[in-house]
Amino acid sequence: MPESRRLLDPTERFSEILFGLIMVLTFTGTLSVHEAGRADVREMLLAALGCNVAWGIVDAVMYLLTSMTMRARGRLMVRRLHESSDAKASHRIIADALPNRIAEIVDDDELESMRRRLLAREEDPAGAPLTLRDLLAAGVVFLLVFLTTLPVSIPFMIVHEPHLALRLSNAIALAMLFGLGWSLARYTGGRPWRLGLGMLVLGAVLVAITIALGG
Repeated sequence: MPESRRLLDPTERFSEILFGLIMVLTFTGTLSVHEAGRADVREMLLAALGCNVAWGIVDAVMYLLTSMTMRARGRLMVRRLHESSDAKASHRIIADALPNRIAEIVDDDELESMRRRLLAREEDPAGAPLTLRDLLAAGVVFLLVFLTTLPVSIPFMIVHEPHLALRLSNAIALAMLFGLGWSLARYTGGRPWRLGLGMLVLGAVLVAITIALGG
């Protein structure tokens, strides 16, 4: 793995930011601006921050569990290669571990080259369950979920009129959703404006479903 590789790929960052944004919107979306006082706004902010802290921790732990699982799967694959005396069977083991689009285009010579290099690697069969990189990435996961709360919450902290604060908060949330879609389109080669607007609709639907289900 190249040292320059980012801790989280763009899809993972996108997912964590979207999740954090949806969570905080479920709180701001249920605030009644006509009846809410400063105490209600404060209670809402504390609940939103607390919820995203909790879910940031959960997401970080799930990331670590996934990393441990993937590393264990890798060790199992190498063990199976060592135990296999059939080159064709070994090739299938490697091909099954590759992304589908890659597995479709590699030939037997390339698979054999991979097999030999995997068998030649010196690696502790037990291996380290987690690495410093995993822990740092889990920390980034937590921060993405938690920090996403802040831009949407800031209007309630600095604007004393709840109705105006909610409108500003909604505008920031919409801008963030559009920016997520725009960034995802640039990463995937899609159309930024179309995906940005699509994210606005998707975000609104997800928030409505979450609120309707009591989230």
